[in-house]
Amino acid sequence: MTTATAELLTVPEVMARLKLGRSKVYDLIRTHRLVSLKIDGARRVPADAVRDFIQRQIEEAA
Repeated sequence: MTTATAELLTVPEVMARLKLGRSKVYDLIRTHRLVSLKIDGARRVPADAVRDFIQRQIEEAA
């Protein structure tokens, strides 16, 4: 998937996918463990970034 066609998720969508609370998602963004971008004040997370985060967590747990 190219950057131009990447699916962008809202924070509530990321919360639902990761089964985490709002504060934890923003903490992951703040500490750069989860990639995000800001579009006119709206925070968006590429779906690929969520998949990458999950994969890193799996690798660290192994």
